[in-house]
Amino acid sequence: MPNPARDDLPHGPSSSVSDSPGLLSSSTARRAPVNPFQVAGLIIVFLALSVIGGVLAAGLVVPFAAGASTAASTATETFYDLPTELEIDEPSQASKIYARDGKTLLATYYSEYRLIVPLDEISEHMQNAVVATEDQRFWSHGGVDVRGIMRAASENIQGNMQGGSTLTQQYVKNVLIHKASKEGDILAVEEARESTLERKLREAKLAINLEKSMPKEEILENYLNLAQFGSKVYGVETAANYYFNKSAKDLNIVESATIAGVTQRPSSWDPSMNPDDAQRRRNIVLSLMYQQGYITREEHDEAVATPLEETLDLQELHNGCEGAGYNGFFCDYVTKSIINDPAFGETEDERTEKLYRGGLTIVTTLDPKKQRYAYRAVRDGVPRDNAKGFASAITSVEPGTGEIVAMAQNRRYVPNATKSKTATSVNYSAGSSMGGSNGFQVGSTFKAFTLAEWFKEGHTLRESVNATRKRWVSNQFKASCVALGTEPWHPNNVDGLATGNISVEKATAWSVNTAFASILSKLDLCKVADTAYDIGFRPSHPSADGKVKTVPSMTLGIQESSPLDMASAYATFASGGVYCEPRALLKVTDTNGEELPIKGKNCRQTLNKDVANAMNYALGKVIQPGGGASASALSGGRPAAGKTGTSNDNSNAWFIGYTPQLSTAVWMGHPDNQTIRMIGVNIAGRNYPRVYGSTIPAPIWKTYMDQALAKESKEGFDPIPASLLGSYPKPTPPPSTGNSGSSNKPDSGSSGGNTRNGGSNNGGGNNGGSSNNGGDRGNSGGDD
Repeated sequence: MPNPARDDLPHGPSSSVSDSPGLLSSSTARRAPVNPFQVAGLIIVFLALSVIGGVLAAGLVVPFAAGASTAASTATETFYDLPTELEIDEPSQASKIYARDGKTLLATYYSEYRLIVPLDEISEHMQNAVVATEDQRFWSHGGVDVRGIMRAASENIQGNMQGGSTLTQQYVKNVLIHKASKEGDILAVEEARESTLERKLREAKLAINLEKSMPKEEILENYLNLAQFGSKVYGVETAANYYFNKSAKDLNIVESATIAGVTQRPSSWDPSMNPDDAQRRRNIVLSLMYQQGYITREEHDEAVATPLEETLDLQELHNGCEGAGYNGFFCDYVTKSIINDPAFGETEDERTEKLYRGGLTIVTTLDPKKQRYAYRAVRDGVPRDNAKGFASAITSVEPGTGEIVAMAQNRRYVPNATKSKTATSVNYSAGSSMGGSNGFQVGSTFKAFTLAEWFKEGHTLRESVNATRKRWVSNQFKASCVALGTEPWHPNNVDGLATGNISVEKATAWSVNTAFASILSKLDLCKVADTAYDIGFRPSHPSADGKVKTVPSMTLGIQESSPLDMASAYATFASGGVYCEPRALLKVTDTNGEELPIKGKNCRQTLNKDVANAMNYALGKVIQPGGGASASALSGGRPAAGKTGTSNDNSNAWFIGYTPQLSTAVWMGHPDNQTIRMIGVNIAGRNYPRVYGSTIPAPIWKTYMDQALAKESKEGFDPIPASLLGSYPKPTPPPSTGNSGSSNKPDSGSSGGNTRNGGSNNGGGNNGGSSNNGGDRGNSGGDD
């Protein structure tokens, strides 16, 4: 129905309401001459507030006996001594993090959970309910309601405690509290809340001046957006979302009265905490709305008869990533990305402040569908309640952009979680620089970087190397940047059958440790380290200081890295040699919808395209028939490439694989104790004598990739250049026995010796095993 209280009274200075959400700063008010009416009003306000505050004493009374001139002079002094301008800060607003679709909400960050909307997006019922409850003459007074003050003073004298503040004065108070809170000034917050004469007079003076420069509609809009409407919520839009799961523009009479009744005592009358008290308070508001003509008797009676609990649709409030579910670890990575990025502020404190109070809209690279597939694959592959407490993580990036499309692990995300087999706050997919773990030994997945340098030096895939086990000494290897010592190193293979000369192609497909020791002996270790870094390998343990170790056992993956960095490195092969730094942010906008500068796509050609094509061909053999992970070939014959990896004593197992569209790393191990080996374990109801990269990580990778790429076209890789493929060496004919009808040719690709039994190992077709690296790095490294 029409609002008689509002329609029949003057509305103050004419001005249009701002179309943009937010609190609107008042212009600087000039010191205007004080006329006798203002003097009289101030004296009345002074006296009335003294009664209300209970501080009226002989020494505080304006000395009327001294005459009107003295009274006017004293009042004028008091008037001028009080502050005039109200400094209005940008209000704290919640920041929201979304998936790449801009719709899937991942998390909300806030110091005060507030969402700001313009007045025309706030129900008229809500506006009327607040005015009826807090300030029935809001539309007519000039900032201070003398009648209201005198009424409150009279009630207080009789023992019925009431406040005489107008809605404008309450807004002033909220602005002062908000400003002090943002600045972390606890004393100023308390001062703004104190029921003292000085505070009341200051609010009154500021309110009077504010109404000279700000239209009533703006004051109401700002008040509704700033006020506290419960123990956890600020602003009417947030309250509508929280209590009723709707927007403020859709609030009906009952809901409006419920919310309007909360502001006076936000905790006591919070409907989610004290529904009975909240209902009694709501009914008082409904009575006031009826008395002032905002609703009819019928509407009042119907509303009062409605049980409050039937109207509530309470929503969970989570601050930060705790409510992000299986998106929690990616959410945590996004949080670190913002707090570490100078684009959001000069200091970490400024960046954190912007995240919690800046009302940012953050659109990330996460693909909701791929994320769901990733979580299910890693959850089902390694159930979080396994007896030994093994964990697993999966990370997927887009080649050519570096965009992180999926990041999940089998444990629940719980901030500040204590040691638990099922929950953690540590992101196993990220390195220590991004608040994750210190990384995990990558095992034989590092061989890809050795192979890349092999191609760069002009060697071919079908060239033969000696796979026979031997004892090496460190200084038998070349390292142009460091001096190598005399430490012994004797790598081993799990079955001991790969001996003699085999092609690099088979050494890669079978992941033969001893063969890669021979490959490394023909290269410069320092160049291998440089190539690995250029491709994207990033040591994640803080002790490494970001440097790739240059020791012989490096080729067996003795250093720690993260699934994210390994997925990004292998994406370099998929994109034709273009390395892209991993990125989680697509767009960040402020409360005005303006985009903030963020790090964009950072890609560069770090590997010759011919070498990348050769890598794709070589690593493709790993998941083809006869390869170490052939059982995990993708469905429908989709072209793919990858590499298994198992660290020393089966403490970590990896599979990193990719197509032209997607690169994904899967890790499994014990995150808290790397001495716990995956030997003789039961995972998901199946017993494993030993866990290798091919036995659990590779099937997880296949499950995820088949689902993630199901609707994508089948793209293949460019062919390997003939110059890098090479040819198999001609086999040496056996000694003549006089029997020309028979010969004893070795296995294809071998120039002598027993190459390896062709059967699969442990159900996965993987060569498996740990290496014995002599005295080098404490028997580190391994093969699968």
